[in-house]
Amino acid sequence: MSSWAQDWLAPQWPAPARVRACVTTRAGGVSLAPFDSLNLGDHVDDDPVAVAKNRQRLVSLLGCKPAWLRQVHGIAVAPADPGQVAEADASWTSRPRVACTIMTADCLPVLFCDRAGTRVAAAHAGWRGLVGGVLEATLDALAVPADQLLAWFGPAIGPGAFEVGAEVREAFIAVHPQASEAFSASVNPGRYMADIYQLARIRLAARGVTAIFGGGLCTYSDPRFYSYRRASRTGRFASLIWLAD
Repeated sequence: MSSWAQDWLAPQWPAPARVRACVTTRAGGVSLAPFDSLNLGDHVDDDPVAVAKNRQRLVSLLGCKPAWLRQVHGIAVAPADPGQVAEADASWTSRPRVACTIMTADCLPVLFCDRAGTRVAAAHAGWRGLVGGVLEATLDALAVPADQLLAWFGPAIGPGAFEVGAEVREAFIAVHPQASEAFSASVNPGRYMADIYQLARIRLAARGVTAIFGGGLCTYSDPRFYSYRRASRTGRFASLIWLAD
């Protein structure tokens, strides 16, 4: 493996051997600042030629076909299809060598697989999608009993950096009152610090999914990752999950 790719993350979770997953970092691409260097987002005003080269590097290294999405902070879930770019914020598949792929730069990437190693999914869970039900919609699309599912949380903005307004807190609490535990008062009046990892755990636990792994890596404070809150003109890294043959 290329030295820069060794910087990528491999989920540490008890997934079946057939399930493969990774999270890219900023390392290993050709994009120039402020997108340096492995920007995979084609919607952030980076050079399209550079993005295409970065995506090709990803494909050549992983040996699978990413199914890119046009993410809109919604709750739509699409079957993963490398031949088209669906407008959705999650995808799933049972086909080998097709990678459910999402791009983030502070939002929470959530990867799913079943214990039998027959289905995988990836969801883009920013706070809007999370409160709207993107994780629940992904579970519905997978159609696997909750006790047969594993979930893994990738890098996202940490609770020490994710400041939101009172309306965000109220939206989560309106659905699950225990979500209040995921918010603490900010030093700024009327604002709150949100733990997006805890909010996602609450949503999944309400649907019976308790085998949850990962979490804790903060995109805002970790320079390996792109962060929209750290620098609004920035790239996107990818979280991918697929089935081997």
